Amino acid sequence: MSGARLLVVNADDFGRSAAISEGIIRAHVHGIVTSTSLMVRYAGAQDAVAAAREHPGLGLGLHLDLCEWEPAGDEWRATYVVVDTSDREAVEREAARQLERFRFLVRADPTHVDSHQHVHRDEPVRSVASRMAAELEVPLRQRGPIRYCGGFYGQGRRGSPLPGAIAPAALARIVSALEAGATELCCHPATEAEPFTSYSAERPLELAALCAPEVHRAVRDAGVRLCSFPEVRALQAHAA
Repeated sequence: MSGARLLVVNADDFGRSAAISEGIIRAHVHGIVTSTSLMVRYAGAQDAVAAAREHPGLGLGLHLDLCEWEPAGDEWRATYVVVDTSDREAVEREAARQLERFRFLVRADPTHVDSHQHVHRDEPVRSVASRMAAELEVPLRQRGPIRYCGGFYGQGRRGSPLPGAIAPAALARIVSALEAGATELCCHPATEAEPFTSYSAERPLELAALCAPEVHRAVRDAGVRLCSFPEVRALQAHAA
């Protein structure tokens, strides 16, 4: 097991819209997606969970949703703010509320925890999310032994389009170059572009790449094992 390459392909934003949820399910059934992160605040979350129940192999985690920002020239502007991410008490209350909502919808704990636009990389959200993941005994993105790969993304730092980064050939190269151990690869598929987000036209392109035959071949040829987060933990525990 020490030389094995385990890959969790996690799709963010599950439940945000019908097109996103459908794209994630399609990328699981026909592609390499093994896991997804649920945004519980949206009306589509309930339908997304119902769809996930038909695919028990799809891991389902909590995508903490506290705010969203988009590039505006040389600056970033907020498209919405759920809570002030510098207010620890407000973050704690909202994180607890979203976990409670997740449990109500899913009737289970999340298989992992992450956050929209990675806001948990900074304090105080980092401490709140770290404590939540520790209490749940589940992985937190970019914290712990599971390596994170964010290279499959179709925009530059200021929102400039990078369609080549989400082409099937680019994804196949990422898969082929994986190091030994466990890696999480993040993705954002959807069946169509969504007008409410600046990451829009890229989502159907991601879906096409995730389902592309050459990507499936790359997984097979590289000896990569596709896993959910619980499967990674079980394999690592068995190897230990």
